[in-house]
Amino acid sequence: MEIYLVRHAIALEALPGQSDDARPLSEPGRQKFKEAVQGLGRLGVHFDRLYHSPKLRAVQTAELLVPLLEGETEVTPYLAAEPGLPLLEALQGNNVALVGHEPWIGSLCAWLLTGRKDGGPFPFKKGGVAWLEGTPKPGGMKLRGFWSPRVLRRLSG
Repeated sequence: MEIYLVRHAIALEALPGQSDDARPLSEPGRQKFKEAVQGLGRLGVHFDRLYHSPKLRAVQTAELLVPLLEGETEVTPYLAAEPGLPLLEALQGNNVALVGHEPWIGSLCAWLLTGRKDGGPFPFKKGGVAWLEGTPKPGGMKLRGFWSPRVLRRLSG
């Protein structure tokens, strides 16, 4: 199985009284991530299924990934919380993308690679992507690629 872990793109700061869950992507964040998606496309990346957090900025990031999707999207609260086995048990497909938030997406990456939750998260930049391959269980995957959004934008052409 291949898993692409994606941190949401750059979002606006919360307005007074606004829920953190309702923060949308900024226009520059949206544009930069569109270019990053083009870079992923040039690398031949595609997904059978795309899972994302219910928070608006993750929903909007997932929408920008749809050109690489050959299946369906699914919202899951497991990507807005500390990583756990219920998330891994819910995954279906051979190539999946997971769109979430720090510090959880970095912790998920470390957990899948090392089997340890206390190993410290990988430092995902907003719009960053990690490509993992193997069995989706703690310590069962290998890192195949780890791209900053800037690198992906440079690949877009």
